[in-house]
Parts: sequence; C-alpha cells; structure tokens
Amino acid sequence: MKISDFDYPLPPQLSAQKPAEPRDSSRLLVLHKVTGEIEHRRFSEIIEYLQPGDVLVANDTRVIPARLFGRKVPSGGKVEVLLTHKRQERIWEAMVQGRSLAPGTAIEFANGDSRLQATVLKSTPEGRRVLEFAEAVEPHLARLGSVPLPPYIHRPLEDAESYQTVYARRDGAVAAPTAGLHFTPQVLDKIKAKEVEITFITLHVGPGTFRPVSTDEIEEHQMEAERFRLAPLVAETINRAKFEGQRVIAVGTSVVRVLEAQGRSGMVRPGGGETDLFIYPGFEFKIVEALITNFHLPRSTLLMLVSAFAGKSLADKAYVEAIAQEYRFYSFGDAMLIS
Repeated sequence: MKISDFDYPLPPQLSAQKPAEPRDSSRLLVLHKVTGEIEHRRFSEIIEYLQPGDVLVANDTRVIPARLFGRKVPSGGKVEVLLTHKRQERIWEAMVQGRSLAPGTAIEFANGDSRLQATVLKSTPEGRRVLEFAEAVEPHLARLGSVPLPPYIHRPLEDAESYQTVYARRDGAVAAPTAGLHFTPQVLDKIKAKEVEITFITLHVGPGTFRPVSTDEIEEHQMEAERFRLAPLVAETINRAKFEGQRVIAVGTSVVRVLEAQGRSGMVRPGGGETDLFIYPGFEFKIVEALITNFHLPRSTLLMLVSAFAGKSLADKAYVEAIAQEYRFYSFGDAMLIS
C-alpha cells in the first residue's frame, strides 16, 4: 500500500493543544465494525458499551522527564537532549540537538545545586547519540528534566500530570499512551462495578511513535523497537477470557501491539523484551476484539494500525465524520471506540 493512502487534510484548529477538563468530558466516537454505524457520545458514557466479563487491557507506562537542556564543556554551546532508552546503567541513547557533538564532547546539565555530566560516546546509524553519564541519571531527572511533548503541541503544560494516565506507574516512556488519558478514577470504578476486569501491560512508548514513514510503500517501513512487559497473571487473565468467549478490549495502539506480538498462536505468552511489530491493513488480529484509541496523525503507523483493525474504508469514514463534527485530534484530543 502507498503512504499516500493514509493522508488526510486536518484543519489546524482541530489539533488539540490542551487536555479536556475533566478528562472524561472528552468526546467519544463509537464505530461499530459490523454495521458501520457511528455514534457520538462522551467518554464518560463508555461504560454503556462494556459488558460483564470483558477484559480491559491498559498500558501502565509512565512518561519520564526525558528532555534535558545542557551546555558543552568548555565552550558553553547549548545542547538539547531527549533520552530515548537506557542501554546500560549509565549509558543512554538520545536524540541530541546542538553543534559539533562529536565523540568525546562533554556536556553538563545544571539546575541550582543539581548537576550532571555526560560524554558523547558515538553516533548511531539513525543520527542519535550514545551518551555516558558520570552517574545514574534517574535521581536527577526530577530537577534537571522536563516531560517531552509531541511536536504538534505548541503550548507548555499547566500541569505535567495531565500528560500521564491516572494509572501510570512504571517509568520509562518518552510519550504517553494517549488513549488512556481519558480515564478518571471514577470511570475506572464504574467499569469495575460492571464486572469488567481491568488489567495492565507495560510498553514504554518511544520516539518512534512520532517518526514519519519515509517509504512510499508502507510494507518497507521498519518500526522502532520498544520495550514491553506482559506479566504471567495478565496473560492468564486474557487467555481465560479468550477461552470463555469474552471480549479483550485494548486501551490504545501500544496495548494492541504487545498483545498481538505475544499472541500469534491465539493465546498470549507472558514475557518481556522488545517488539517492533508493524500492524497495517491485511494484518490478522488474534487477540483484540475492541479498541479504544485517539485520532492519529496523517501517514502515521498509528493510523495504519487503526485502519487495519477497523478496515480501511470504515476508518476513513470515521475520520471524515470526526472532522466534519469537529472532534479534537491527536494526544490531547477526543477518543474513538471501535467494536
């Protein structure tokens, strides 16, 4: 398929710049795969579409303050760093902006009494840098770092927690699993009261989620690997639901990728590691029966996954309707339930 098949025009004013308040007041487009029917609701009403025995699977990753501003030593030149993933205890891969960042370049990050130094070890084939820090990075991030935001959000956050899900607990992501941003503790309580089981996987969303597909033929695109964890008890819960004929509902594309990567046999395997599974139209889903997701960027792998799940023509229909009804798009935008 051509990358141009996944393009669409979005009026700039529909790119959400701040989250809905409260979270569950966001709009919800409900797309029924069998009939093609579309409904317009509020996210707080999603409980009406869930049934006792359903298993709702969410991603409990937490976004770390991975954006750092420093200066080269001794020249003082400005450097911006986005930590992408940890390779070893003090060695991180990062996206780096600045001049003359050759191997051996020293960088210092400082804020008041907090200081941290790093040295550029090498460049990667993708144009990133491998940095060796003088000490463990994590204790310094709260003082030296800030939460990275997607490039299409142009205003600072009033509250950094608004870019975290209410159930985020495992540090490691550089972008939020945004389908989960609509949930509130009250909505989760109502879901549990309806005898829907809620369980969690972890996938640390990386910067590849924003990386554009650069090939004309989408099949030639290579996904960037992301770290995940699927616990044995979670796998047992999902497999029991499959065996009993209950629905498995994924909260977000990150959950879909983990469950389908670990479930090609029709039952999910527990484990951890990395996945670079690329889902696009033609993919055969073995685990997920329903999907909660946001409205995604044109030409993005996230849109391709949604098109694979809903069917290309239905996904296109839903996006045309969402634009016509002026839904809010992207990370802080509205939600869609495909079932």
